[in-house]
Formats: sequence, structure tokens, C-alpha cells
Amino acid sequence: MTDAPTNNNAVIIGAGQAGAQAAFSLRQQGFKGRVVLVGDEPTLPYQRPPLSKAYLAGELPEARLYIKPQGFYDKADIELLTSARVEGIDPGARQVRLAGGDTLAYRHLVLATGGRARRLNCPGADDPRVHYLRTLADVQGLQADFVAGKRLVVIGGGYVGLETAAVAARHGLQVTVLVARPAVLNRVCGPEVSRFFTRVHREAGVVLHCKTAVTAIRSEGGYLVVDTDAQYSLEADLVVAGIGLEPSTELAEAAGIACDNGISTDENGRCSVPDIYAAGDCASHPSAIYGRRMRLESVPNAVEQAKTVAASICGKNRPYTQVPWFWSDQYALKLQSAGVVSGFDLSVVRGDPETHSFAVFYYCAGRLIAVDAINRPAEFVAVRKLIEQGLSPGPEIVADDSISPADFEAAMPRGRAVASRG
Repeated sequence: MTDAPTNNNAVIIGAGQAGAQAAFSLRQQGFKGRVVLVGDEPTLPYQRPPLSKAYLAGELPEARLYIKPQGFYDKADIELLTSARVEGIDPGARQVRLAGGDTLAYRHLVLATGGRARRLNCPGADDPRVHYLRTLADVQGLQADFVAGKRLVVIGGGYVGLETAAVAARHGLQVTVLVARPAVLNRVCGPEVSRFFTRVHREAGVVLHCKTAVTAIRSEGGYLVVDTDAQYSLEADLVVAGIGLEPSTELAEAAGIACDNGISTDENGRCSVPDIYAAGDCASHPSAIYGRRMRLESVPNAVEQAKTVAASICGKNRPYTQVPWFWSDQYALKLQSAGVVSGFDLSVVRGDPETHSFAVFYYCAGRLIAVDAINRPAEFVAVRKLIEQGLSPGPEIVADDSISPADFEAAMPRGRAVASRG
């Protein structure tokens, strides 16, 4: 099938959080043309964060992962193509080529291609007992082996690795976490938060080894042996690797679209080629708040960028200026982060980590740039708003637990607000 050219087709490649949001936001913005959402998985678009949390734990049915039921797509007149792989983009002809030779004509093209789990690069990494947690199928393939008493080695100390370790420990698996970096959450949090989660996991029975890289995975006597550069090996029944995400930029690069740690966009989601946009994990955007180009991997980022792209397509100006925010659930703990920690020169702790309820505020040159809040939602909400407004309450204010987070701004000396813009 070759799609006939039309005046106002919108084709969206990638049926994840950003792609689905872009489709529905187009309709909400009044877009009257045809909307086609192309996904390479066989299911309805679904949320990824619960995969390493409630869904892996068996506490959430598959149907509740779905962003919207099928009826919502039908009602909004959104054509959803599942199990459809895009092989190429021809910007000159304004066509998308699908596997098998079919083409889709577009007037507007949205790239919401997301990313793929970074693969281990060592001998034995292709063993079927080595798992990744990026797709629904990935988790379904792991769940059958997620049995109490089994030995699990988790490779990676980021959100996915630690969330997986927490679920496994609660289900009675023997868990060891190997982290190549000096500490867990080393890339996304400060040392106070890293030390806290290290202690929490060890108290739950998880064995943690930092500064330890995997050199090989061997099959031996019906089980796996994980070799490390620390001159020791670990026996395992299964391995889960959570070592980061690689943005899916191949289609964009082949089509001559500029990429720089993701598909490069402006503040309105536009790419370097006219009428092509990008949003979500695959997109790199300029941050007015931090004064540099960033690529973020989070649901809030995907949703807000998709809304910006839909507005751009509809001729409206809605620059993407959101404060980045993230969350992680581990055991009975909720970590909520607002802002970007990298580059801080001062951290201030509010509350007591021993109580499992505290927050860490990060400053750079006197400017409040981020917060990590553990079971402290009020601090998270307040700082997200303050950074958005360009306000920086001083360290003495945020450290004072007698001052409500809602009163941080009121506690600032008049005329002493420090802009939080890069």
C-alpha cells in the first residue's frame, strides 16, 4: 500500500509516551487532518516506568499499563499501526517507508522513537538468561524466572537497576548489584542520597559492589558465572542489566536530520529539516533554565515536549521550558527529584536520613538548581516551582525544618532573589 499525498497528514513514528501524547494533543489543539501513530510493538501504547516497579512485582495488570484504551484512539480518529517497523524517511518526497514496502505520506512528521536499553559489551552477554527492562516483552520474559531463592545479579546502579533489586529482594531472591561507577545513582543524585540508598538496599539483604565492571558472563553447570574486573566471580541463575539508554536516532541520521546526543530540536520541538519534529527520550533540546542542550529520559519530559510539538504543528507558540523532574519507587520509599544535579558545588540536607524522610538541595554559585526529596513531596513541589520562577532561597532557609516548604519564597529577604536561569 502506498499512501496518497494529502495536504495535512501528521505521521508520528514511535508509539510510546511521547508519541501517544503528541497524537492526542494534536486533536486537543484542533488539528483536523489525518493522524497516524506508528509503533513497532504489538500492544497499545503503554507506560514504561511501572515495568521495573509494580508490573515486575506482579502488582499491576497489563491493561493498567496502557496510556489509553483502544476506544480513545477510535474516538479521537487516531490511526494506530502496531507491529509496524519504519525503515526509512524521505523528507524530499515527504514519505515514511515501512517494512514490506508500504509508505505513508506526511505533511508533518513527529519522531518519538525513544531509545533502547544499552547492551552489555562482554563475552556471554547474549545468553538468554541475561535480561533487560525496556519493553513489556522484556519484563514478561523475566517474570517466569523471578522466583524466591534464585540468585540474581543486577548490573547497573541507576534507577532501573535499583528498582529491580528492590522488587527482587522483596520477592525473596538473593540479589547482588554490580556498579561500575563509584556509587549508586552516581550520575543523577548527590552523595548523601547515594549513601542513603546504599544503606537501605544493604539492610534489605542486597549485596552491593561499586567500582566493579563485568568482564564476561559464562554458562557453567546449568547456571551463569559473572566475571568481574575485581578478580572475583559470582554465580547467578539470572542477570538483569540496567546500564542506561541509547537514543534511537538512526532514522533521523539517515534522513539528514541533525543529531547531537539525540535528535536536535529547537525550543518548539522543530528539527533541522522543515516540518519534522522530535519529542521524548530521543530528543535533545535547549534548556533556558540550565543554559545548555539536554536530553532527558522521563515521562514528564516526554509529555510536555509532545504538547509543545503539537502546538507547533498547529501554528501555536508553546516553547518547552519545563523544569526536569523524575521519580523512583524503592521499597517503601519514594524519591522525587526536580532539576538537574550535575554541576552543584553545595548540597544542603533538610531532615534526617535515619527517619527515611529528608531532602537534599543542590546549589551552583549560590543558585538553587535541584532537589532530591525522599518521602518529602512538599519540598519537591516547592523547589520545582521555585526553579521555574527563577528563585533561590538561601541554604539557611531550606535547611530550617521549621520553615514550611510553601513558605520558602516568603522567607527570602526582599530583593535578594537570585535568578535560577543559566
